[in-house]
Amino acid sequence: MRHATHIADLGVEGLEAVLSQALAWKRGPHPKHLVEKILGLVFFNPSLRTRSSFEAVMLRGGGHAVVLEVGGGVWKLEDREGAVMDSDRSEHLKEAVPVLGRFLDGLAVRTFAANVDDDADNADPVISGFRKYSSVPVISMESAREHPCQGLADILTARETFGSTKQLPVTLAWAPHIKPLPKAVPNSFLLSAAAAGCEVRVAHPKGFDLHPSVLAEAERYASESGGSVSITHDLDAALSDSRVVYAKAWGPATRLGLGPENVKAHPEWLTSRAHMEKASKDAIFMHCLPVRRNVEVSDEVLDHASCRVVDEAENRFHVQRALVDWVLNGK
Repeated sequence: MRHATHIADLGVEGLEAVLSQALAWKRGPHPKHLVEKILGLVFFNPSLRTRSSFEAVMLRGGGHAVVLEVGGGVWKLEDREGAVMDSDRSEHLKEAVPVLGRFLDGLAVRTFAANVDDDADNADPVISGFRKYSSVPVISMESAREHPCQGLADILTARETFGSTKQLPVTLAWAPHIKPLPKAVPNSFLLSAAAAGCEVRVAHPKGFDLHPSVLAEAERYASESGGSVSITHDLDAALSDSRVVYAKAWGPATRLGLGPENVKAHPEWLTSRAHMEKASKDAIFMHCLPVRRNVEVSDEVLDHASCRVVDEAENRFHVQRALVDWVLNGK
């Protein structure tokens, strides 16, 4: 049984297979590859692109999606082992997940990081619980640690633009925000880009380090794919000759004790046209969305012809139908 909750489930070879299939299907008619397949979409947190794209994948593929909103029409779910269930969480994953597996062919789960303890988020408790108790394949629609579908869509967008991602210089640039955000998206862009053979430069202010295990995993992928990973606090140096500029806000490393106000302490990291002009002349701008205009990224960047945020969002559909096929049909 295949799961797809982390880039590690694919590895370098699997990532290439999913991207190749996604690109081939994008250029041709929609295949009816999911006839009589039912995928449960379990949302612990809100969604716009993720919900609509996964529902579209199932419907266009000839299958069906069952949407379950935890705490909104569905019992609140407990994931902690040995919990005394005297709070508002009425059902444990130990019962809920096996029951869903009796009805459905697969489960896709969206659950955000608590953003209090990086080590706890890195352990991915909710998505790990679904994997542990499920009798059917589990797909991540974002978890505490990763957002693999977003990472795949990002790399597909880069490949469509430049033809290849081998040694492609890309910059993952931290951005300011009004509050600390989870690290799942930057984690997945880093991991996916490293697995795709990119020259990845991660740029952030001091104190906003990504988890050591994610960095180590990215290094392994880069070694296998022929890419590279570097970390810097110098945004200008990271942008120099970069062909992809990927901006994303994330919170400080919890072990360093920085407060939530620190996400506002570096307004100069807001991505502007002046930043983009330090990159390659053919550089594109990317962001996962939703984006807070003129907090994370300036209007002049988002409204520029080099911006690819809508293309990235569309590519969520294309990589997800290939990923669902890989999981449910073993292709």
